Amino acid sequence: MNGFLSMQAELGMVAAIIIMLLADLILKRPNHKPLQALAVVLTLALTVLCLTEPAGEAFGGMYANTSIASAVKAILTAGTLLVFTLAGRWLEREDTSHKAGEFYTLTLSTLFGMYLMVSSGSFLTFYIGLETASIPMACLVALDKWRHHSAEAGAKFVLSSMFSSALMLYGVSMIYGTSGTAYFTDAAAMLTGTPLQIAAMVFFFAGLGFKISLVPFHAWTPDTYQGAPTPVTGYLSVVSKGAAAFALTAIMMKVFAQMVENWSLMLGIVIVVTITVANLFAVLQKDMKRFMAYSSISQAGYLVLGTLADSGQGIASLVYYLTVYVVANLAIFGIIGIVEQQTGRTDRDAYNGFYRTNPHLTFIMTLALFSLGGIPPFAGFFSKFFVFASAFHAGHWLVVFLALVNTIISLYYYLLVVKAMFITPTESPAPAFRSPALARTGLIICLAGILVLGICSGVYDWLTGLSMQ
Repeated sequence: MNGFLSMQAELGMVAAIIIMLLADLILKRPNHKPLQALAVVLTLALTVLCLTEPAGEAFGGMYANTSIASAVKAILTAGTLLVFTLAGRWLEREDTSHKAGEFYTLTLSTLFGMYLMVSSGSFLTFYIGLETASIPMACLVALDKWRHHSAEAGAKFVLSSMFSSALMLYGVSMIYGTSGTAYFTDAAAMLTGTPLQIAAMVFFFAGLGFKISLVPFHAWTPDTYQGAPTPVTGYLSVVSKGAAAFALTAIMMKVFAQMVENWSLMLGIVIVVTITVANLFAVLQKDMKRFMAYSSISQAGYLVLGTLADSGQGIASLVYYLTVYVVANLAIFGIIGIVEQQTGRTDRDAYNGFYRTNPHLTFIMTLALFSLGGIPPFAGFFSKFFVFASAFHAGHWLVVFLALVNTIISLYYYLLVVKAMFITPTESPAPAFRSPALARTGLIICLAGILVLGICSGVYDWLTGLSMQ
């Protein structure tokens, strides 16, 4: 019973989902504003709950929470909170206002699954969490089924998710067959690098590679990002990706510790190919959501770069990178969503002359793009520096060098958007408009994160301390 009570974040999430369901049923008329306020309050409370969650085990070690896992849960919940603040304008539409309850409930359900992924102590718990996160996510992607290509995006997400889950389960079955256990700690002692175990590791990695959008498992990402509702795309690009990246890192370091030479080479090649391919295709994109899809593929490569360190420093750099990535990416998707609802457009030409009519949004967008590109003194520069340093200290200097070269290349396509907003001439720029109060609050929080996270070194030191525990 004491172990079960140690799952305070998961229990709190179950309570939040029930409260959202009841609130949606009680409201007689579709009204997203009270539901949005309730969702924001609940996610704020859950963020605090995650930060105070103790380390512990439950169900015989199938659930194993650590201090760094609690920090990751808090970051993912804070990202969800930002998504909720930025989703108001989309939920004000006549054809979506009645779906607000479903949106918040489904999103919290996916977050519950991610909690289980992050704190799993066995492959069984991990898989339950993965599917709990993936199935509601497919519903979210297809939530705008009568508009644009949302239904098509949902179908592609479901098919790719099924395929990746099958690959991962095939690898898990091999792990169980060769080790006789599904527990991470027990399997680690039995996996010594036999050919069958190497194949199991590859299948497992491929299955999670789909979730993180690593090349060559990325093909579903651009179409799904473009077709899904913009708030869902933002959520998918940071929260879902972050949970899968941390889980991959934790499992590789725990379970496949004796096979580090095998998976570090494989992961290094995948990282370089992922960043390079994504950068080349991002340059060609005209639609902002597809553009950000390839940007997120590239960022996924940098995100898992910390895994190569195979140390507490690597985990800390990955979690810090995730924190910065959440605020920078959601700032951009928040502005894309606002512009889309006002103009009905997501192409880059819609931002021509944007500075003349919406200077504040242009300023936030520019700083977020600079942060993603790694331009100092913004937080993105320090996040890239820390993942580069952790991988370099582990001896992967060639991977770091190639990633650094790609960082310079990525500046080009991020500056294309900046050029459109400030320089590209147009006779009809987007009209001036005022964002909802909660959306402005969310964007201000993202802006503060971009500016402050790079200055406050205590955040990285705190994460390093947690990862060493």
